[in-house]
Amino acid sequence: MSMSRLWTGPAPLLLASTSATRRALLESAGLSVDTDAPGVDERAIEEVARRENLNPMGLAQRLAAEKALAVSRRHPERLVLGGDQVLACGAEIFHKPEDRQAARAQLERLAGRRHALHSAGALAQGGRVVGEFKDAAHLAMRTLTPENIDLYLALAGPQVLHSVGVYQLEGLGIHLFEEVEGDHSTILGLPLRPLLSTLRRLGLLAF
Repeated sequence: MSMSRLWTGPAPLLLASTSATRRALLESAGLSVDTDAPGVDERAIEEVARRENLNPMGLAQRLAAEKALAVSRRHPERLVLGGDQVLACGAEIFHKPEDRQAARAQLERLAGRRHALHSAGALAQGGRVVGEFKDAAHLAMRTLTPENIDLYLALAGPQVLHSVGVYQLEGLGIHLFEEVEGDHSTILGLPLRPLLSTLRRLGLLAF
């Protein structure tokens, strides 16, 4: 069966993101994909979620749904996929660092500790959510000296600013960890197996 015959939807899946990683994950699974930036205010959504006392996974689900809905309202005829990921270490939630100094501070707080990556997705069509899925991964970072952190940041370069945890496990970030528990796609921010199960339920995959 060719990949073009695997996806049975009338149009490609519309990803509410410009993330090259998420698009590559979907295409590696044989899905036809278009992309559109959602343009939502994530910090405003997080503030509402904080007042509602949502846990980290609940926040990831809320962000994923809002992204999917934002794009679905512009393209009501399309099936839209929104995804998001929240890194929680203890009671602290982390965001993508703004600069190298912020990246260094994040690594200092994560070093020698376990944290969780809560990844969630939502499918929307016609301005309403038609499917949701989620998964979590747990990682234990090595104890790192200031010299270790400086060397890692120098070797990894500006790419560290694109990751919520200041690491990309598919690259140099693997050197930072003692333990990694969870599905690779979940760690990258889009749980593929739960997504594929949801798409099968919606009748959009050939098998």
